[in-house]
Amino acid sequence: MGNYIKDRKPADDEWMPFTGLEEADSLPAGDIYVPLEEWVAARGMLLGRNSRLGVSLKNTDDLTLIKDDLERLDLIVLEFPKMADGRAFTQARLLRDRYGFKGEIRATGDVLHDQLFYMQRCGFNAFELRSGEDLTGSLKAFTEMTVTYQPATDEEFPIWRRDT
Repeated sequence: MGNYIKDRKPADDEWMPFTGLEEADSLPAGDIYVPLEEWVAARGMLLGRNSRLGVSLKNTDDLTLIKDDLERLDLIVLEFPKMADGRAFTQARLLRDRYGFKGEIRATGDVLHDQLFYMQRCGFNAFELRSGEDLTGSLKAFTEMTVTYQPATDEEFPIWRRDT
């Protein structure tokens, strides 16, 4: 078990990142995810597989390129290239709210303990922590805040419209 959290628990990462698609025989067995460029180029070949599929997106990639394939995808990997860049928060929120994606949304890159709670509220349910991050301490991030004011993927209404 490494520095991977899924659904608020430490987990084993069963997915394999894969690049270098050339022909169907070069694909490994098991669950793979590929960069968006390779998904777009080899979509038909990839959809013929019987294992789970995922796509990794940069925070500048256009979600509309995969919106019609979301029912077939099981994993979307969103990259945080640096702490101050929050575009992947928006991508996750759009995937959950606008496109209704039900699969795993994973945060990778500069994933910080302080952001895990907010990432979860935007729709992330899996987190690949940086090397050296404290896994046990990071798990506490999900319960550090108990009250939220704004609606998000985990709460439909703002605090003043909730029945409490």
